Amino acid sequence: MLQSKLFGKTQKFSSREDISINEYFLQKAGFITKTAAGIYSFLPLGFRVLKKIEGVIRKEMEKIGGQEILMPALHPKEYWKKTGRWETMDDLYKLRVNNKEFALGPTHEEIVVPLAKNFIQTYKDLPLYLFQIQTKFRKEKRAKSGLLRQREFIMKDLYSFHENEKDLDVYYEIVKKSYFEIFKKIGIKNYTYLTYASGGSFSKYSHEFQVITKAGEDTIFICEKCKIAINKEIINETFACPICGNKNLKQEKAIEIGNIFKLKTKFSEPFQLYFTDKNGEKKLVQMGCYGIGLGRLMGTIVELFHDEAGILWPKIVAPFDVHLIPIGTQKNIDKTAKKLYDTLQKEKIEVLYDDRKNKSVGEILKDCDLIGIPIRIIVSEKTLKENSVELKERNKKVKKLIRISNLIKILKNLLIL
Repeated sequence: MLQSKLFGKTQKFSSREDISINEYFLQKAGFITKTAAGIYSFLPLGFRVLKKIEGVIRKEMEKIGGQEILMPALHPKEYWKKTGRWETMDDLYKLRVNNKEFALGPTHEEIVVPLAKNFIQTYKDLPLYLFQIQTKFRKEKRAKSGLLRQREFIMKDLYSFHENEKDLDVYYEIVKKSYFEIFKKIGIKNYTYLTYASGGSFSKYSHEFQVITKAGEDTIFICEKCKIAINKEIINETFACPICGNKNLKQEKAIEIGNIFKLKTKFSEPFQLYFTDKNGEKKLVQMGCYGIGLGRLMGTIVELFHDEAGILWPKIVAPFDVHLIPIGTQKNIDKTAKKLYDTLQKEKIEVLYDDRKNKSVGEILKDCDLIGIPIRIIVSEKTLKENSVELKERNKKVKKLIRISNLIKILKNLLIL
């Protein structure tokens, strides 16, 4: 990608005051723009990161048997009346079209259950795992903290359908492990705690995945022995670790990036989602649901990985692998940089080539640090005298002269995930 052609430019913000770190850097670096409170446009850089996160999640969902679908965002009122949530869900957006009422989907139990009912008839149709990655809408009273609390957001929601609670319990544990595999791949596992939360009326506990960050709006209490946490909402019920009973818990601020629930028959019952078992008996389908917020993940990554100059993207979700920068006006510099740009593309190494001529060297290097691509390559008169380029990793201070003939091999080793 030629940086001169990139839609969305770096911006100047005079202060970070009253703005979260993720919102500040993502807007300043040209990843997102704010349309209204809790509503953002993703520009090409931001959309690339979002798609990388989506790709990691999709791969893991498919690994555990998930089949991807896409359900509507516009939900007829009658589906929500069936479950009673039309009246009880206070963050539900409601609208009227031609005298018919609809909801903008904040979640999809009311749609996926009647959908599954069309195809689940006997035990042979179970278990079934359906997921989607789709826009959701919630009437947040306090939309703030950039991508950490939005009114319109993208979420991966997985729904599982089972013959019995035992099978649900087994799959629930599989999803837990899968979530930690996702967080490991994008580099945030060491900051993430499985957190015990209220299970509502259908289970003793649900589980959240909470990331420790000063920008978090949740309070969690960590058991260092078991490496799990308890959400503040249930801490008054049991000020102790639910696993080992430890009462010496550490309080932290955190952001919820995902959650998992055992729904059991909470939604299959109102929609009469039955199956016929091996003995010919009619039984209600057991269910689980499992969500991850993609925008929240993106915002959380920025909250965790940044310095004073800008973002430090983990390689797997970075918008590009390499930021290529020619410095100097000599023709051989541009010629070498252009040749390198073509070679990197042929080698399937994603590269942002800063071909801008209307910026000073200082501005170019500042933009490079701000955007946060993992590897910076500089071509200059000084490096070419050594038949080399200067290579610097964004998260390291050291700069290295690399011979051009060895560059591709070294880059491929650095970019191994």
